[in-house]
Amino acid sequence: MSAHPVIVAIDGPSGTGKSSTSKAVAARLGMGYLDTGAQYRAITWWMLSNGVDVNDPAAVAAVAGKPEIVSGTDPLAPTITVDGTDVAGPIRTAEVTGAVSAVSAVPAVRTRITELQRGIAAGAPAGIVVEGRDIGTTVLPGADVKIFLTADPEARAARRSGELRGTAPGAPDLAATREALIKRDAADSGRTTSPLAKADDATELDTTELTLEQVISWVIGVVEDAGRKQPRP
Repeated sequence: MSAHPVIVAIDGPSGTGKSSTSKAVAARLGMGYLDTGAQYRAITWWMLSNGVDVNDPAAVAAVAGKPEIVSGTDPLAPTITVDGTDVAGPIRTAEVTGAVSAVSAVPAVRTRITELQRGIAAGAPAGIVVEGRDIGTTVLPGADVKIFLTADPEARAARRSGELRGTAPGAPDLAATREALIKRDAADSGRTTSPLAKADDATELDTTELTLEQVISWVIGVVEDAGRKQPRP
């Protein structure tokens, strides 16, 4: 047993295999799982559903504390609700995707969601795998394991397009998906508050030429190594 439950931060842009890897690693190691991007999508969905101008930072900030967002951390069946409503499907629509960067860039939103994420991680009895864009740098800078996944835009677009076809009606084609990913990367990397970035002490893995199973196995190896290095209680 390690001295405390291991916290794993997995960051990177969309389409790198981040979500699939994080869920599988958590499930195989008996840990919790948290998709932080879903939380930002959830608050964005709430803003759109309540007629808030998502391009007006002041308007977004004024109501950032209103929605109650609850994330289930079972990696085999992760859930997310807003004010008691299951939003796992609605948050994956093109409308939400197009608005989430603007909402996520508002400092009041990031403060609210970061506090939520830290609370969930701290309360995970068996450890947790937390995936996002600023976990290792901002949300959980003290995470035991920090991993940053990358892949070239073509591979990412192909993966993301496949995911969207499976979850969102009227999903965009490959070229549109690639363009959207590059645009989102620029917005997330360039924002002032908690940009998408690799932590200085994170281990980077390019997943372009790797199968999902290879990525999962590699991450599990890194996590198990970290667990063995934890001081004994």
